[in-house]
Amino acid sequence: MSHTVITSSTTGCSSGESLLNLGYSRTIPGLLKIGQLLSLLIAFVCVCLAGGWPYWHALQFFEVVLLWFLVAFLIFFLMHLFRLQTRMPCINWPLTEFFHYSVGSVLLFIASTAAAVGCGGVSSLVVASVFGFIATFLMVVNLWTSYSVACCGLLPTSKAPLG
Repeated sequence: MSHTVITSSTTGCSSGESLLNLGYSRTIPGLLKIGQLLSLLIAFVCVCLAGGWPYWHALQFFEVVLLWFLVAFLIFFLMHLFRLQTRMPCINWPLTEFFHYSVGSVLLFIASTAAAVGCGGVSSLVVASVFGFIATFLMVVNLWTSYSVACCGLLPTSKAPLG
């Protein structure tokens, strides 16, 4: 007489997915977000370590814009890393990120320009404005790569004759 023993174990993830999506950090949008986070962090540290600010209001605006988008990009990156956007389907996340990148690229370009004009030759502020421009460029690249397909899909493809 043979006996068969069957054992089963359950884990917290029933669908085979892990809690972290580490593969996202190796994709193009993930790498762009990491680059944006690093460039904004370097620019923010450079502004904070600068001794005297020649133009207080311009550099304070630059610092506020840097800090706001640094926190926002960190939230978006963590949401993709932990797959939180799938748990909150009531928000249209691609549209949210599109508006954030659109407004962010304009505001960061204005703030970086103001910081470049108002740096007064202080080297750390020059470096901060350069990294602000780098972050702006990365935001525009992210917009272009993420949404160029959707924008091109809106054009009519039929070759109907006019008239």
